[in-house]
Amino acid sequence: MDRMVGTVSRGVRAPIIRKGDDLAQIVVDSVLAAAESEKFQIHDKDVIAVTEAVVARAQGNYATTEQIAADVRAKFGDDTVGILFPILSRNRFAICLKGIAMGCKKVVLMLSYPSDEVGNHLIDLDMLDEKGINPWSDVLTEERYRQLFGYQKHYFTGVDYVDYYKQLIVNAGAKVEVIFANNPKAVLQYTDCVLTCDIHTRQRTKRLLTAAGARKVFCLDEILTESVDGSGYNDRYGLLGSNKATEDSVKLFPIRCQEMVDRIHGLMAEKTGKNVEVMIYGDGAFKDPVGKIWELADPVVSPAYTAGLEGTPNEVKLKYLADNDFAALSGEELRAAIKDYIKDKDEKAVSLKGTMVTQGTTPRRLTDLIGSLADLTSGSGDKGTPIIYIQGYFDNYTK
Repeated sequence: MDRMVGTVSRGVRAPIIRKGDDLAQIVVDSVLAAAESEKFQIHDKDVIAVTEAVVARAQGNYATTEQIAADVRAKFGDDTVGILFPILSRNRFAICLKGIAMGCKKVVLMLSYPSDEVGNHLIDLDMLDEKGINPWSDVLTEERYRQLFGYQKHYFTGVDYVDYYKQLIVNAGAKVEVIFANNPKAVLQYTDCVLTCDIHTRQRTKRLLTAAGARKVFCLDEILTESVDGSGYNDRYGLLGSNKATEDSVKLFPIRCQEMVDRIHGLMAEKTGKNVEVMIYGDGAFKDPVGKIWELADPVVSPAYTAGLEGTPNEVKLKYLADNDFAALSGEELRAAIKDYIKDKDEKAVSLKGTMVTQGTTPRRLTDLIGSLADLTSGSGDKGTPIIYIQGYFDNYTK
């Protein structure tokens, strides 16, 4: 009988990870225990995806607000600091903001509107139309913002992030002025020293500010790139990808990720004789249709992965073949024709990029696709499955 199941994504339970744990061994042991418990076999081209959170926990890669403040203070001294384009998140940015503010005497907090970079809305887009506001050109003071829009709360969290962030800064001991703009150069009317906190647009923002005459410009990926007073660090991403750990500390994005991936891959080969692909994943790259939140608050979906996960899918659209190339066929004849087409495509290993037969397939990197699948499988709550085991992802209609 033909196989009737394609891709399977399983959440694998693991112990609570602590600093110093041998995570690679835990991952392998957990996967093999799950395979025995659930009666599934390990195959070549299966995928193990491990959430970045447990990698950082095992590494003990944490920093306190005092350590963040020390690095900010070393970079900006007594200058008024413009904090640009932070995302609106109690988990992702609030504790970072607290630490940053502790290192400043005065802050100009510039929020993008109507939403932040990842889709958290301060106000509804329709409200801008109603008030005749152009978000690309209009710079709003806090007073003007309140006159126009009042006290808006986030759709999901119920938080007024303008007030929340302002109070965090004040409570950290800094003075604060809040403005709203989408042109990064608007902040230069208030200060020429800037910490830009956007994620995926940070290099452009820095380039525009530098060209416009900013005296000091740093990105979040330049804060805590090395240990400060014994802190954790991330030499590549700094504070980007960090999460709240406690009210006074953050867990940083993990370091030395490729070492972890390679060790898990090697242990699985040693234990099973199979070539199991491995990746570390953070946020998946998908958008919520109701809250409008684009999930990717990490700098990348996957900071490290085995070579077999490089590239993009080279797939054909079955319905296109059925409706066009093989429109005259049906039943077993249609099925055989499509299988032969796919086999020929795979054997020739020719890129189908740009051809009509690929339209409607997903033109994204494999690591982004699989990372999104893993993130949705593990969830962000209490499932207790920081390891995802994926089978059949590289199968197709012929297998």
